[in-house]
Amino acid sequence: MNLTKNVGMVLLSIWLIVSGVMALVPAMYFNGLGTIMAILAVLAGVFILLQR
Repeated sequence: MNLTKNVGMVLLSIWLIVSGVMALVPAMYFNGLGTIMAILAVLAGVFILLQR
């Protein structure tokens, strides 16, 4: 399997998977998860804009 070299797309993929799991399994939610998800989204957006 060949993973993409684009870090932004990898971060976006992780964000999408975690947000989907959070919707399906509400027990997974904890206090800092919203902050972690926001940071992950910002990083993904920056890397996608920089095309890295």
